[in-house]
Order: sequence, then C-alpha cells, then structure tokens
Amino acid sequence: MTASERMKMAAGDWYTCIDAELETLRAAARDAVFEHNNLPPRQRGDIGPALRTLLGASGEGSRIEAPFHCAYGFNLFLGEGAFLNAGCTILDTAPVHIGKGTLLGPNVQIYCAEHDREAAGRLAGLEIAKPVTIGDNAWIGGSAVILAGVSIGEGAIVGAGAVVTRDVPANATVVGNPARVVTRG
Repeated sequence: MTASERMKMAAGDWYTCIDAELETLRAAARDAVFEHNNLPPRQRGDIGPALRTLLGASGEGSRIEAPFHCAYGFNLFLGEGAFLNAGCTILDTAPVHIGKGTLLGPNVQIYCAEHDREAAGRLAGLEIAKPVTIGDNAWIGGSAVILAGVSIGEGAIVGAGAVVTRDVPANATVVGNPARVVTRG
C-alpha cells in the first residue's frame, strides 16, 4: 500500500503539499482561523470555538490573540496558560508543542516545513516536516522566527527579531540572526 501524502507528512518523510487531502485539511484550518480572527473578542474568548476544536490540545487558560494563522491546527499543542500574541503564524506541518506558561510576542513565526533544495522539487511541492518544541515558561520575543526541527528549552528567552536555526538550551537567552546564546541559566 502506498502511503498518502498526509501519512508521509506525519512520518517526517518527503511529501508533496500539492495534494487534495492536505488542501481539504488546510481549508478547514482557514475556516477555523477566519472565525477566530473575526469574532468580537468577548464572543471569541481565549480561542475561537472552531479553532479550539481543531487544535491538537489547548491547556486551561491558553490564549491566542487575533489575528492568527496556522496551516493545519491539529498539529498545535498549547500547554496551560500559553499565550500567543497578535500576528503569530504557525505553519504546523509537524507537531508544534508550546509549553505551559510560555509567551509568544507579536508576529512570532514558527515554520515546520522545509522545501526541496532543487527548483524542480519546489515546483512539485516537495516538503519535509520537522517538529518544533518550546518548553515551559519560555519567552519568545516579537517577530522572532523559529525554524523547522528546533527545540527551545524550559525558561529560555528568544530576543525580539531573532532567527532560531538550532536548539536553545534551557534558561538560555538567544538573540540575532542566526540566534546565538548570550547568557546561560
């Protein structure tokens, strides 16, 4: 039996994102995100109803400010009290775990997909998905970018505008492009 593109994506294998099943899943996420972003704040609450249903998990007191964007939603797991400020974009082609008490500043971007290095592969929609994990009580500054396959340790701080290309140790502070450690816990 040949694996579907969704199965390949979930397994961390190369897959093509130009696929009817994946497009259906992305359309469901777009609908949930649209509702979340357009409900009046008092009606939306911490997370819009359709988006909360779609998420892999949303711990008690977790909150996503609008506007927000995600690719699939079902690969996003929020710990208790996790907070995503306005403008966050999470391309969750692989699981994204955001720990309890972790704060994401405005316009933080998390990208799980990597594209083929050859133009022909990119034109064919070839991608590989790598998970991102952010530990408990971390703080990700505004407009930081976190790339595929990165783990950020508990209590770590990522400075505003940093581009995180590799793992960040627990309680470390990283800044810059590419992000580099400036203090250790």
